[in-house]
Amino acid sequence: MEDLYPTRGATETLTGRRDPVVWGPLDADLERYERDGFLAVEELLTDEEVAVHRAELDRLVADPAVRADERAIIEPKSRAVRSVFEVHRISDVFGKLVRDERVVGMARRILGSDVYVHQSRINVKPGFGASGFYWHSDFETWHAEDGLPRMRTVSVSIALTENHDTNGGLMIMPGSHRTFLGCAGATPKDNYKKSLRMQDAGTPSDEALTRLADAHGIRLFTGRAGSATWFDCNAMHGSGDNITPYPRSNVFIVFNSVENPAVEPFAAPVRRPEFIGARDFTPVR
Repeated sequence: MEDLYPTRGATETLTGRRDPVVWGPLDADLERYERDGFLAVEELLTDEEVAVHRAELDRLVADPAVRADERAIIEPKSRAVRSVFEVHRISDVFGKLVRDERVVGMARRILGSDVYVHQSRINVKPGFGASGFYWHSDFETWHAEDGLPRMRTVSVSIALTENHDTNGGLMIMPGSHRTFLGCAGATPKDNYKKSLRMQDAGTPSDEALTRLADAHGIRLFTGRAGSATWFDCNAMHGSGDNITPYPRSNVFIVFNSVENPAVEPFAAPVRRPEFIGARDFTPVR
């Protein structure tokens, strides 16, 4: 299979996007998504639904069996739970959320086909020192290490706590999704064991990030618990550390088109585990 988006070579490379952003019919919301690479939704979940999902997040994080599971990622300094992967399989509550038409229906509209879950996780990001996620394109990693061939993947981050402008909120460079930044440097074996705590391979250079930020600007997302942000797989995004007392917790779901199933990694020696990059392409029903 031709590699449309080379990465992890000797030098950084820039490649113009070779895929549509929206694969289905456009409306006003999807026109904004196509232009910016993201769409903010003020209220996806009601307050009552937020309470149910937040309680489930708290239950999972407090469960010693979950903490001991390889799907739980631990903060390197505080030793608190940072993320829990494959929550749609671990939890009936989050499994039901994946199947909610407000969620999977929008994914189908954007991707123009049936979809499956490539990845799901809860991000806890507790107060007083939870580390951030450095600037990156998700597609760069999913292409290099999971073998997703094309940019036919969408993520949704649903806030389970209030997103302030001070507690490590999501930042996206609007319009950055139209250029693929291939990163320099080979992928180490089992890179995921380090990258899920602290990104290294697949990290853009300061110079490339400066050029992108100068060209596109940076948007910081704030909003109530229950709000959501849909964003394109190639949008350059990240978040800062949370040194406030206030957690910024969310559930993060990645949908991929069933017409874009993962193949062998394009720039990694081995596949990542299936709880990070799914190999079950069964459509969400």
